[in-house]
Amino acid sequence: MIEGEVLGDVRGFLKSRVVLTAAELDLFTRLDGKSATAADLARELECDKRCLTRLLDCLVAVHLLDKEDGAYRNTKRGGLLSSGHPETELPMVLHLNGLWETWSGLTETIITGTNPKKKPVTERGKESLQAFIDAMHVVGRTLSKEIADSYNLAPFKRLLDIGGATGTYTIAFLEKNPEMTAVLFDLPDVIPLAEKRLRAEGLLGRVELVAGDFYQDELPDGCDIALLSAIIHQNSPEENVDLYRKIHRALVPGGMVLIRDHVMDSARTYPPQGTLFAINMLVNTKGGDTYTFDEIRNTLETAGFEKPQMVRTGERMDCLVEARKAVNG
Repeated sequence: MIEGEVLGDVRGFLKSRVVLTAAELDLFTRLDGKSATAADLARELECDKRCLTRLLDCLVAVHLLDKEDGAYRNTKRGGLLSSGHPETELPMVLHLNGLWETWSGLTETIITGTNPKKKPVTERGKESLQAFIDAMHVVGRTLSKEIADSYNLAPFKRLLDIGGATGTYTIAFLEKNPEMTAVLFDLPDVIPLAEKRLRAEGLLGRVELVAGDFYQDELPDGCDIALLSAIIHQNSPEENVDLYRKIHRALVPGGMVLIRDHVMDSARTYPPQGTLFAINMLVNTKGGDTYTFDEIRNTLETAGFEKPQMVRTGERMDCLVEARKAVNG
């Protein structure tokens, strides 16, 4: 029945809250490669045994834990939420846990136009920033390679990765294009995290790390392609025009800006994930949004770029828009 489907969607937050709390308690890491009873875990966590038991039993019911003779252990799915798993999804879950409070302010946001619970990730402390940066790596580690494979980077020699976090896309682009070098630009607290990951990947020698804030600072110059990967949605249109102008000044003549983000259809109802992400920006940013291609094209042209084109479509924040700086620009 339709009513049942609607109620099923609405009740989805119940399961989400269970998993978020389990991740917050780091239960899956504690059960990595071993089993434990509720009493064992309650002592270790210094929490209420009865309440923890109910949580653990619910995690069994949603197939994240197995239970045998009163002891719990991770299932294969649950193991992905252990910090020790090589493909751990825990950082993204912890990031989503941080969004719980801001999303609870959605009703007031709709009524008043602002969210009293909003707090930028850069103001939540280093632990929250680390979780956010690690979460971006989780969502990007596979998609970045797909993007690098789908877009012809052969004509370009030097990449400017703006807000590049720990270099997930820089790494994918450089691995795909052995002759390319890069400049990764991000906040001072992020640069050491990027250095660590790039060193581990053996690519630090091909990447210049530059600390700065693209809202306040000019961008490093001398690159022929600039990447804005999951950046423009956090900005208002006016902020994007300002950023595009900085990119235009920084690029060499004939250089390209490449934008990866959700790109909405003209009705702003597709892709579905883009509509949800617009709400995420509503409750977490001052003026962020998801944009249609026409909106992106207009802001790029206002900033001086030529021939904006949609070169990839998708539903997973995997759309690509490119625009070029004039050769005599």
